[in-house]
Order: sequence, then C-alpha cells, then structure tokens
Amino acid sequence: MSREPGCNRWLLFAACAHLFCLLPPLRTRAFAVSVVPEGAEDETELPVLQKSEKSGTISKVSRELKEIVFIIQSQSNSFHSKRAEDLKRDILKQAADLGKELPTVLLIHQMDRHEGAWTILPLMRENSSWIFFCEEDTRIQVVKLLETLGRFDGSKEWFLGKALYDEESTIIHHYAFAENPTVFKFPDFAAGWALSIPLVNKLAKKLKSEPLKSDFTIDLKHEIALYIWQKGEGPHLTPVPEFCTDDMNSYNVDHCATTFSNFLPLCGEPVKKEDVFVAVKTCRKFHGDRIPVVKQTWEREAALIEYYSDYADISIPTIDLGVPNTDRGHCGKTFAILERFLNHSSPRTPWLVIVDDDTLISISRLRKLLSCYDPNEPVFLGERYGYGLGTGGYSYITGGGGMVFSRIAVQKLLASKCRCYSMDAPDDMVLGMCFSGLGIPITHSPLFHQARPMDYPKGYLSHQVPVSFHKHWNIDPVKEYFTWLAPNTEESLNGKKVGYNREDL
Repeated sequence: MSREPGCNRWLLFAACAHLFCLLPPLRTRAFAVSVVPEGAEDETELPVLQKSEKSGTISKVSRELKEIVFIIQSQSNSFHSKRAEDLKRDILKQAADLGKELPTVLLIHQMDRHEGAWTILPLMRENSSWIFFCEEDTRIQVVKLLETLGRFDGSKEWFLGKALYDEESTIIHHYAFAENPTVFKFPDFAAGWALSIPLVNKLAKKLKSEPLKSDFTIDLKHEIALYIWQKGEGPHLTPVPEFCTDDMNSYNVDHCATTFSNFLPLCGEPVKKEDVFVAVKTCRKFHGDRIPVVKQTWEREAALIEYYSDYADISIPTIDLGVPNTDRGHCGKTFAILERFLNHSSPRTPWLVIVDDDTLISISRLRKLLSCYDPNEPVFLGERYGYGLGTGGYSYITGGGGMVFSRIAVQKLLASKCRCYSMDAPDDMVLGMCFSGLGIPITHSPLFHQARPMDYPKGYLSHQVPVSFHKHWNIDPVKEYFTWLAPNTEESLNGKKVGYNREDL
C-alpha cells in the first residue's frame, strides 16, 4: 500500500503552536562571513566555501556566535541529562575561548514540561539568525560550524543537515514517495541540523492559521522534513558536507563541523547476565516458526528467559499465563508478565526485558547499554513513539523493538491503578499512558528498532551499534541476526564497531 506524502498527518510542532502564536516574528541578521551569490539560479544549491584568511576569522565568527541558538535534544534520565550537560559545557567553553558574548544553549528536557517537547521546535530568543539542533552525542567544532553557516544567507529560508533517504518505500514512513523514495531527503539528527529564523517564522505563521491534528509520531526526522517541505511549498533539505557522523577520531573528519560518537555506551562493567530477565511473548500458532529462530540466534545470550504463550508446550518450554491470545494488542498478557516478574522472579533481578517472538535482539549489547542506567531509578527504555502529543497525549516505547523496565518502574506501575482498558488494548501504548500519568519519563534509545534493517537508511545505521530489530517479513531472520546483532562479529570488547562496512550491505 502506498500513500501520497501529503496524506500523512504530523503532530510535530503541535504542542507549542499556541506559544508560537503569542510571539512577534523573530528578527534576523545576515551572517558576515559570506552569503549566497545574488544571482544564483537555485536558492537551495550548496554555496561554495571560500577559504578564509586566518586573520580576522575568529573575530567574525565570535561576532556572530551569539546569534546561534543551540538546542540539545536531551532527556531527563540522569545518564542522558549528564551527557547533554557535558555537551553544553563544551559548547560554552569553546565560545568563551573566543572571548565574546556566549550563545544560548538550551536543553529540550528543561525547556517545557509538556510531554511532547521532544517533537517540537521550541521558542527562540529574538535577534537570532539560526537554530542549531543536535543530539547529546554530537560533537561540535564551534568555529567550523560558524564558518559553515556563514556560507548561507541567514535572511533566507534554509533547512540544513546531513541528508538521509529511503532506498525503498518503508512502513515507518507510511510508504511515502513510493514510486521513488530516494528523491526525498531528511536530516540525520546525529550530525546536527539547522533552521534559519525566516523559516522558523514561516512555520510559526502557518501554525497560527492551520493548527495540526493529533496523530502518531514515529520517525521525527522524516516527519519534520515533510512538515517543512509542505508538499513542495517549503524548502527541501540542503545537504551540508560539514555536518558529519564520522567518529571524532576518524582520519577523514578534518573538514567536519560536527562529528558523532560511534561507540556503544558502556559505563563500567556490563550488567551481569543474571541481572536481566527476558520475557518472550508468543502464542501457539508461532511456536513452530518463530521460536526456533530465537533458539538459533539470541536465546543463548540470556541467562534468565521465559516464553509466555496461550498454550503450555514443554518442548520449548512455554508458560500459559491463563490469558487468552488476542489477534492484536496483548495488553492483558503483558500485564500478566509484569505481575509474574515481581512475584516469581528473584527480587534481586533489577531488569526486565519484554520482546515479541519475532524480535531480534543482542542481549550482550543490551547488558553494556544498561551499565549506564541506574536500576534504582524508574527506567522505561526503548524506541520512543508518540501519540496525541499536541492534545495532552503521551510518549510510549514501541513494543516490537523491545521494552526494558527497571524493577522499581514495574513496582511503581503495578502499585498504581492504571491497567488495560481491554485485554486486546495495545500494550505499549497503555504502558506509555500509565507511565505518563505517574510522571515517569520515557527514555529513548535509537539503538532499538521497531522494523527490519532494510526499513532504515544505510547512512542512519552506519553510525550505530544496534541493540534490536523487529519482524521477519521477507527476510532471513537468522542471517539478519548474524549480520547485525551477533556478538563478536563486528564489535570489540569496548563496544566499537569493527569489521565489515555496512554501507556495502
């Protein structure tokens, strides 16, 4: 099934639409370093960088530094907020070394308590020329960034970033541009991306007259590009080669204004195998085809694993929780698993992972990742989606990529009165709604994936050490596991990627 891209509904800026309406237009200043040639035939054509003399470069960029607003796409979890604060300090230190007025550096999780803050363009101060967004693991060379932005006329509408594109139409993008998905480019958030203030003002004006409808937020970077593009009425993404996702220690980053950490986070020793309880949701009709894949691939990595079904099969073995199978949703089964984890597993087991029977996951990488999280905090971790965030909705962890809970998060959830509104309600969405009501934040990791590797751009996966993928549709799941997730095939002990080049896959 294909859809016209204009038929998609995005809630991207919905949560702050009413705030934009209260603001006067933000004033702009053109950068002094250089501008687009007056007679350029195509406004979106990438300007040619002119080499600056060393003398005077610092004074120029410092003069314009205060006109950039840096937005770090941060999270409130203690591990992530610390990384974001470290990045903020690094940006301000580089700015201070220039000896001029410091720029504004904002952390999204501190800006707005609204549940949907991660999906929106936050409010900017006046007299800014650019908004530069980045992730907590983006590394920025401030002087090079200023020189790069200085190639563009800040009085015009610019949408800048490292370009990603789909080689085939994909479900996570609602099969947009099905005839030729390569024509539509969207930014890789890891490299950073920038908007000129005239474009921000245009989006704000549009929001005043056309408030967005609430819907699902799935892949924010693609949905933002669609919203800005506005069916051809707005600018396309302009690729900027200085926005990079190579590791900062790579040999080919001399030209880069930004780089990205390509390591799997590891904070001390990986958590012990016995500290991770794995629950696999299945049903009788999938015992014969999906469970054998689990046993051929990642089951051996798990010390504590149970299979929950609607039928007790001693050959696997599976556990019948007394919950009838449903064609969709599985909320009743998931809450039964949560109850069993608290009441029947060792109270010393701090982590629970719930996966589908067609989830492919690396337990060894998950153990490394969990070393960075405090099990004494209520943690709900995975790939974040959103529903109705502009109208009082909530974020949730999409179930197919795996949902990770600290024991205390499960305790707080089950101590509340929040439960399934029906046995076949969507379990991941109900959990998101419950945790939102409890004030427990969703923690996002892009290393979890709701779809198959082929559903993501190669450039996006090339700087990841993935933890999970989902679905067996039209693939050999065993081959995909050993290509992307098997331990000791493309990672060293410290979690760095080595081995084959995924760009060639």
